[in-house]
Amino acid sequence: MNPALPPALAAAIAALLDGVPRKDLAVRAEKMSAAYRTGGTSHAITTPLDAAAYAVARMPATYAGIAAAFEKLAQAMPDFAPASLLDVGAGTGAASWAAQAAWPDIAVTMLDHNPALRTLARKLADSGTLAAAEILAGDLGVEKPRADLVVAGYVLAELPEERAAAVAVDLWQSADKALVLIEPGTPQGFARIRAARAALIAAGAYVAAPCTHDSVCPMTGDDWCHFSQRLPRSRDHMLLKSANVPFEDERYSYVAVSRESVAHNKARILAPPLEAKPGLTFKLCDANGLRAQFVASRDKDEYRGARKLGWGDLF
Repeated sequence: MNPALPPALAAAIAALLDGVPRKDLAVRAEKMSAAYRTGGTSHAITTPLDAAAYAVARMPATYAGIAAAFEKLAQAMPDFAPASLLDVGAGTGAASWAAQAAWPDIAVTMLDHNPALRTLARKLADSGTLAAAEILAGDLGVEKPRADLVVAGYVLAELPEERAAAVAVDLWQSADKALVLIEPGTPQGFARIRAARAALIAAGAYVAAPCTHDSVCPMTGDDWCHFSQRLPRSRDHMLLKSANVPFEDERYSYVAVSRESVAHNKARILAPPLEAKPGLTFKLCDANGLRAQFVASRDKDEYRGARKLGWGDLF
């Protein structure tokens, strides 16, 4: 999986900056970041310049996190080939671009209540391979079209935590085959994913990823399930974020569920492996709960394979 934006999308975002003072864009990007940290961004985006700042500052990371979740869904369900996508709370369309990268023939419908974001999503879509996408005005509460795959990326964060379960079940009603929810990789983001996961299982869904089971989530205390995706930063991205390194690590929590039972016989790696001279220690989650797995360096064949595994992979 390539975490970088598709070339056509990257070029279209870069074109948004022509003639725009970087200082003005940076001020708006900081406003977007502050809104993101406090539970959502759409309410802070009211003008075309706001939307452009969001696309530059947040769209690359949003795309990378969602693309990583789609990759894990495809690994769990290798025969899954959705013909249609409903991107709820689509914003500038990051999830739609990520879905098309994973399944090139997918027909895309985006749904968002924010006119500034919809306008920019249309402009970006028309610049590349998403020109045929349908972009609709609407919120979570409206009647939604059905699709093989429904995705809501960084949407539940804008709602009270207690609404996450009900909203997830409502989205599930529009999914003919699968639903993917992605949130910031924070304790609050995971709390929404965890509530959504429990409600979806109760509604008859089967978990495809990241969990390799449909049992009650074993996370307790201050621990939370999240993952990380590294992505490259463009020069403008670095400027807007006052960054001095050419990459960013997007932390995200997610759940992907299916209408068909998914065969699991592995565990998910929930943290970077701990490496020491005696060997590697993995934090794993499977149907038996959370556990640590040690692979000794003296077991050369097993150790050689284990060294290729990382955070988020299947063990």
